[in-house]
Amino acid sequence: MNRWIRAILALGSAVLAVACDQQGNFVEESGLSRLAKGISGESDVRMAMGQPDTVWEEEDGARTLEYPKGPMGHRTWMFAIDKNGKLQDYRQVLTEANFANVRVGMSKEEVRRLLGRPRTIVQFKLKNEEVWDWRYLKLHSESRFFNVHFDIDSRQVIGTSTSDDQPQGR
Repeated sequence: MNRWIRAILALGSAVLAVACDQQGNFVEESGLSRLAKGISGESDVRMAMGQPDTVWEEEDGARTLEYPKGPMGHRTWMFAIDKNGKLQDYRQVLTEANFANVRVGMSKEEVRRLLGRPRTIVQFKLKNEEVWDWRYLKLHSESRFFNVHFDIDSRQVIGTSTSDDQPQGR
C-alpha cells in the first residue's frame, strides 16, 4: 500500500510542476535565480527559461528573447542579450507601468515588441477594429486583461482598455 501512496504523490507532484510551468510562475522564478546580469550568456538564459517564443534581432547585433507565459499565465519576460552574447537585463513586461507606454498611433510591431505576443487577437469588422489582449495581474493578485485597439486599415493603435478576467454574473 505504501508503494501506491508514493506513486500517487509522485504523480501529483509531476502534475503540479507541469501546471506551474504552463502558468509561468514557479519554474520561471527558479530559473531566474540562476541568471546573473553581465555574466550569464544567452545559452544560460535558454537553459533556465527554455526555447524563446520570439527572438528580436537588433541592428547592432544585440538580441531580445521573448518568453510569454500565456494564454493562462500573467507574465511575459524579455531578456536583453548584448552583441557579445551576455545577458544585460531582463524584465516582466505585463505591468501597468509598461502599459502606459502604449500610445495612440503606435504600429502593431511596436506594441508587439513592447508587450510580447498577445493572448488573443479579435477583429470587429463593423467597427474596423482589431483588439489584442494580454492577461496580467493588477496589484500582484487581481487577474485582468489589458487590451490594445488597432484600426484595421492603418494598423495603428487607436486606444487601450482593461477588462475583468472573470465572466460577468459570477
